[in-house]
Amino acid sequence: MSGQRILVVDDDLHIRRLLQATLIRGGYAPIEATTAAEALAQAKIANPDAILLDLGLPDRDGLEIVPLLKQQSQAPILVVSARDATDQKVAALDLGADDYVTKPFDSEEVLARLRASLRHSLVAQGASPTVYTHGLSIDLTNREIARDGTEVHLTRKEFEVLRQLALSPGRVVTHQRILEAAWPFDHDKRVDYLRIVVRNLRQKLEPDPTRPAIIVNELGVGYRLMPDAEKPV
Repeated sequence: MSGQRILVVDDDLHIRRLLQATLIRGGYAPIEATTAAEALAQAKIANPDAILLDLGLPDRDGLEIVPLLKQQSQAPILVVSARDATDQKVAALDLGADDYVTKPFDSEEVLARLRASLRHSLVAQGASPTVYTHGLSIDLTNREIARDGTEVHLTRKEFEVLRQLALSPGRVVTHQRILEAAWPFDHDKRVDYLRIVVRNLRQKLEPDPTRPAIIVNELGVGYRLMPDAEKPV
């Protein structure tokens, strides 16, 4: 990954310096922008491999430029913001951000989430139809689930929820997005329905359902499917 260009969009000099040092330590090449206008220009000109985006920009709200950045570049977007309200996280993710880290942040967490987003981006470009995690294989094309070679039977609703997570391995998928896909004709899309299905999925898929390692909860926001870094040999 050494040398991959990471666009840092933040008007706070201290944060930019901290992220720059973190990225260099992680083997990346940081590029900086301090405004939304600069960010959009850099996304087009510099062709970054990933974007770290603050939402409190001086010329435009960061949420507004998430879809614009997605139009300019295929780079995954990690929001790094002091806004910790659930509705802000959900809005950013639904607009196309790949992940969300709140300030103050842990540098190692930023690097870990960046690595995960870059891996997901590579997988997406390769359009892999099968996701592997903790001895589990999820074949989205044939709708087949197996754990250590043994088929696991899921209900239609369970498979659809798992499918939404497996389509974006490593990324947070919001409650709303899963509900719209799995309950398309229900006007009253309650998160309670989703929690029941996720609980059933964990009972069937997790090595230890009491300590989920495959389907991880992002409190108040959604769920994340944690894939293995590589396909097993």
